[in-house]
Amino acid sequence: MVEDVVLLHGFGGTRGAWAAVEKLLPPPRYRPLALDLPGHGDLADVRPPITFAKCVASVLERSPKRFVLGGYSMGGRIALNIALQAPQRVERLVLVSATAGIQDPTERAARRRSDRRFAKEIAQGSIEEFIERWRSKPMFAEDPPEVDALARADQALNGPRGVAAALRGIGAGEMPPLWEKLAELEMPVIVVAGHRDRKFVRTGERMVKLLPDSLLKVTGGGHCLLFENPKNVAMALA
Repeated sequence: MVEDVVLLHGFGGTRGAWAAVEKLLPPPRYRPLALDLPGHGDLADVRPPITFAKCVASVLERSPKRFVLGGYSMGGRIALNIALQAPQRVERLVLVSATAGIQDPTERAARRRSDRRFAKEIAQGSIEEFIERWRSKPMFAEDPPEVDALARADQALNGPRGVAAALRGIGAGEMPPLWEKLAELEMPVIVVAGHRDRKFVRTGERMVKLLPDSLLKVTGGGHCLLFENPKNVAMALA
């Protein structure tokens, strides 16, 4: 039996972020398909606004009839939306360094305002300036140099206007929280988090308590597991 595996990258990245994981999903058993999300890579020039509905439709249009779905970070949030809106299409779900959203309305509104300011600055600057600011965030501070280099090289394939449009439309502050809907997901779900990524370990622990058929895998690494620990991500997908 051949399994199609659809893979969604994180904010500011491209489908190329999954390259090392794809190599560890051997054919003919697995048929991986990493997709660029609107505002990124080959879809950098998608006409704004970019919305979650547009992202869900874009992924479903380009995906097989039924598939394993893997999402990293922002891609994990989009994957959750897909699984909730088209559960008949998703064989199983793997969420890497992901969350079900910001539940507190005040915190979410503050994040939305912050993201919109950042998006304006991104659009007015260069992709190099965006990468420098994004990679200086605390959650990436402990990344090994080789992981930092891989992440920067992947992000450099984007343009500032596309990234800014994505942040304005599908940033963490823009997504209605999905915590209360997690119980609706009947397919098997594996939540993966790096042991240094303590915030997302706690988030993963909370998510698996709400998901009916789920498992949390805490593995070596930080937030950027596609680059730092592709082997264990591939094992979760398989």
